[in-house]
Amino acid sequence: MNHPWQGVFPAVTTQFHQDQSLDLDATARHLEILIQSGVSGLIVCGSLGENQAMEPAEKRAVVRLAVETSRGRVPVLSGVAETGTAAACRYLQDCEQLGAGGFMVMPAMVYKADTREAVHFFRTVARASALPWMLYNNPVAYPVDITPEVFVEIADIENLVAIKESSANTRRITELRNAVGDRYQLFTGVDDLLLECAILGIDGWVAGSGIAFPKENQRLWDLTREGRWEEARLLYRWAQPLMKLDTHPHFVQYIKLLCQETGLGKEWVREPRLPIAGAERDAVLQIIRESLAKRPIIAS
Repeated sequence: MNHPWQGVFPAVTTQFHQDQSLDLDATARHLEILIQSGVSGLIVCGSLGENQAMEPAEKRAVVRLAVETSRGRVPVLSGVAETGTAAACRYLQDCEQLGAGGFMVMPAMVYKADTREAVHFFRTVARASALPWMLYNNPVAYPVDITPEVFVEIADIENLVAIKESSANTRRITELRNAVGDRYQLFTGVDDLLLECAILGIDGWVAGSGIAFPKENQRLWDLTREGRWEEARLLYRWAQPLMKLDTHPHFVQYIKLLCQETGLGKEWVREPRLPIAGAERDAVLQIIRESLAKRPIIAS
């Protein structure tokens, strides 16, 4: 089964004002810059988009905004991170009405489902909308592991077209290819494993930290598609300290601070998150500023 989803699908932050209210104008500006950089799709209201800290109406407002901003130039996917199956189904249906092009579906949050429960959840959600969707497998952060064997079991779900593989185990790329071939579009979701996964054979990248340096991020992806590995290695080495900010429990705060340093957003987050402070902030800013001081020049 082939599907056109491939390339860079960045997971985008939701911008807030300092009082934690939605900043839709700033979010739209960032979305436009990402589109102009050459991305192939947009993912809003994911983990980096602080899905679970937003009210239902706010999430729908962000999806509506992204669809209006895209104007059909790239597909807009929404993260689905509800705590219950019925709420997840309602959310899919509402987003479809808003013009979303598909979804990135996480296991139901809070509850640690076993395999039977997780499969039931994904099958039920898949029936709620005919739109295509990507299954987000992140057993590191959300302790439900969808193994290659499970992807074989659910291969009959026709609108399940892609996998975001974020187990941080690069063996999974080859294991998935051996188990399911090209049945799914295979995306990596771990920034600082991008080059390793690209060598093993993936179709796309759900990028996180690269939303703060979109030209360099897109260039890195393009180099992997062209097989220009030495150039890719050099750019990857520059980006790696910034990419590693995506692998910490405070990744939302870190990436928003990075976006602030590159002029593409503000660091304000929605509670219970708080902006980082003290020695942690100083250390992250040092990483960011040292990297940006060596930022490569990417031709437009």
